[in-house]
Amino acid sequence: MRAARFYEYGGAEKLVIEQAPDPHPGPGEIRVRVAAASVNPIDWKLRSGALHQIFPLDLPDIPGRDGAGVVDEIGDGVQGVSIGDRVFGLGGVTGATAELFVLSAWAHTPATWNDEQAAGAGLASVTAMRGLDALGPLAGHTLLIEGAAGGVGSAAVEIAAAQGATVIGTASERNHEFLTALGAVPTTYGPGLAQRLSALAPRGVDIVLDTAASGSLDDLVAITGDPKRVATVADHARGQRLGTHVANAENDPTLLAAAAELGRQGRYTPRIEQAYPLERIADAHAHAERGRTRGKIVICI
Repeated sequence: MRAARFYEYGGAEKLVIEQAPDPHPGPGEIRVRVAAASVNPIDWKLRSGALHQIFPLDLPDIPGRDGAGVVDEIGDGVQGVSIGDRVFGLGGVTGATAELFVLSAWAHTPATWNDEQAAGAGLASVTAMRGLDALGPLAGHTLLIEGAAGGVGSAAVEIAAAQGATVIGTASERNHEFLTALGAVPTTYGPGLAQRLSALAPRGVDIVLDTAASGSLDDLVAITGDPKRVATVADHARGQRLGTHVANAENDPTLLAAAAELGRQGRYTPRIEQAYPLERIADAHAHAERGRTRGKIVICI
């Protein structure tokens, strides 16, 4: 199969396109012929070597945590899916940016999503849902999402709004129209946030989800007055120090199925900032590494 691989840690220029061995699913897994894979912060952090002490890789390795495609091989014990089905989901911490990818958690792709949107849904949706679930029931509450225009943040906006929350999202001014279209009341991040929120939510902000790791977690706790009314999916060390909820993405098919159902209902559509062909994966990684994306970056295989 064709795949993107890197043989040593470093910049995006370390990525090469070449032939690699075909993977095969084990028990409880499926293999897809990949239509598209997403680019997540963990991808370039692994490639750069920033996480090598936590996730040491057996190089050469293929970047990519999640993707979408058509099932072409099924492992022992798998039920509810057939060869030829369109699915999206998650595998290991690497392996997605290739013609073939093994999934350990998946859901059927709703007909309302194209392949690029499906590729952008896996990690973003489960991360958003894990963070939102930590905050308890959302209906009737005012929720602030820090970093609402990114891949996880934009997913959280739509998912929270679908659950009945009033959502305020922080983003740069260029993304405010984007947030409004998602169903959030936009505001800028940074100094003066508490004062801006007072005008937007006179009764106060009930709960907060941090997706940005921008160093604002202390301020977000102060805004709610209680660290247990704040969850972070991005700033784990600071969150543990402050006593907030700290949520991690998990390969959870239940969450993927819930995201797909919202997609079928037209209440959640993964937002794609830009799609790159496999041959331009280095450009895609560089784009992601610059940050401040609007939605997801994906690689079309």
